[in-house]
Amino acid sequence: MTELAIETYHLRKEYGAKVAVQDLTLQVPRGEVFGFLGPNGAGKSTTVKMLLDLVKATSGTVKLLGQSPHDPQVRASVGFLPEHFRFHEWLRASEFLRFHGRLYGLSSATLNERIPHLLDQVGLADSAQMRLSQFSKGMLQRIGLAQAMINQPQLIFLDEPTSGLDPLGRRLVRDIIRHLKSQNTTVFLNSHFLSEVEVTCDRVAFIKGGRVVRVDTISELLNQAIEVVLRVDHLQPALQAELERLGTQLRVNGSTVIMAIQNQAVLPEIAQLVYQHEAKLYELSPRQKSLEEIFVDVIETSVDAYPDHH
Repeated sequence: MTELAIETYHLRKEYGAKVAVQDLTLQVPRGEVFGFLGPNGAGKSTTVKMLLDLVKATSGTVKLLGQSPHDPQVRASVGFLPEHFRFHEWLRASEFLRFHGRLYGLSSATLNERIPHLLDQVGLADSAQMRLSQFSKGMLQRIGLAQAMINQPQLIFLDEPTSGLDPLGRRLVRDIIRHLKSQNTTVFLNSHFLSEVEVTCDRVAFIKGGRVVRVDTISELLNQAIEVVLRVDHLQPALQAELERLGTQLRVNGSTVIMAIQNQAVLPEIAQLVYQHEAKLYELSPRQKSLEEIFVDVIETSVDAYPDHH
């Protein structure tokens, strides 16, 4: 069995009468880039805080790297870039990284070698002596990413790492995530930039109402999400019935049908059906849905996870 970097079982968090996370069970193998997706208020931030032992769970269990998140050795092997950070603005960039490195117990010799490399990696090599008070929002985001990597973590949590970054900055973060994966570092990514998630993550979990409603690989999600536009001269009821057998989510507008199919191998069969029903084929256009469209479908069609509010 693949060793797990993150394990949660029936994790729940209540704030008085409010249930922030209802019943969250999740397994993330080591070395995986894992996306954690959900609408605002779904419980994503609360989940991350419970995983990091910053918030105590009401019930359920958490393991990081096979151990309790309380374990000092585990904590020393974890990096974290929070979504809302307040860094020490009076420190210079290199001083800031040294401060966080010393908190991890790293030696001066190690930090002397590691800090210049990290600053270069996040595109801040020329800003080592700048105070953080002079940094733009994008620069602060990148120095935050550097501090999350200062201890060369086995597991890193990135909460909205591309927030405030321009397209070049987002590409830099993408490259860093790929580098972390090449080092067998597990990356837990919480992001609203679904186009970034689509090109960086191996698997994703969709969370709604504090409960995971679907987990799948990116490749499986995209392969199962092909939308077809079919336009004929006349849509007979018999043809429509046959199309319903081949696809799902049929939407009919006159003689145009939009439907979802499992894979492109179905396309010749659709064309054959049109021919058999003596209809004229004007359009047969497959289009792969984006992760953003899949996200909307999954969240909108998932049953609300809070039927038992109290």
